[in-house]
Amino acid sequence: MTILSVENLGRSFGGIRANHDISFDINEGEILGIIGPNGAGKSTLFDLITGYTKADSGKVVFAGQDISALRPDKISNLGIGRTFQKLKPFADMTLLENVMIGSFVRESNIKKARDNALEIIDFVDLIEKRHHFARELSTGQRKRLELARAMAIKPRLLLMDEVTGGVDQKTIPGLVALIKRLKASGVTIATIEHNINIIMEISDNILALDQGQKIAFGKPKDIQNNQKVIDSYLGTVDVA
Repeated sequence: MTILSVENLGRSFGGIRANHDISFDINEGEILGIIGPNGAGKSTLFDLITGYTKADSGKVVFAGQDISALRPDKISNLGIGRTFQKLKPFADMTLLENVMIGSFVRESNIKKARDNALEIIDFVDLIEKRHHFARELSTGQRKRLELARAMAIKPRLLLMDEVTGGVDQKTIPGLVALIKRLKASGVTIATIEHNINIIMEISDNILALDQGQKIAFGKPKDIQNNQKVIDSYLGTVDVA
């Protein structure tokens, strides 16, 4: 069953076409990996889906509803969560308080919001840090906090922008395992990722972008062997 449908989506900034005529579907329960070189339009695509930027053309349909004209808060309330590449937690609030803010989207009762936040914090393996201030966390822990805040709204679809970016190599396997556990819990995921080994490992389908346009969509093996993707992003051994 299709949970998100992007249809002929386009957005320009002055003379720059950030996204142009992009179409794809995400099926419920799968992980869609999104790849492309810097400036390919990946984060802009997330901005368009979540209402932070309005499209010049096309539409976004979530669970059968056209959400193209909705504000970010309305889209969030419908069940689309998002993490950001640049981490901006409430630095002088505890981890628990940060996640509780997201819980209040679904739950007005303080105790229930707190219980929901604690359950999510435990899920992302940060329960021992729940009373620490966000500014005290390492980059890898802040990545987990970012996921926890997005999960607090109980999303059906979670958009993740470079969850493994900027962390040390020892931290990456734990984050990958967390993504797999999220999928197993029933959350549909779309993730922007530059680590091609990770994206090939976790994705059911992959969307490849270049210069704001879709150049390929398909199973990881097919994308890995797609000449357009190789030329624009993956490269070859000879070139390397």
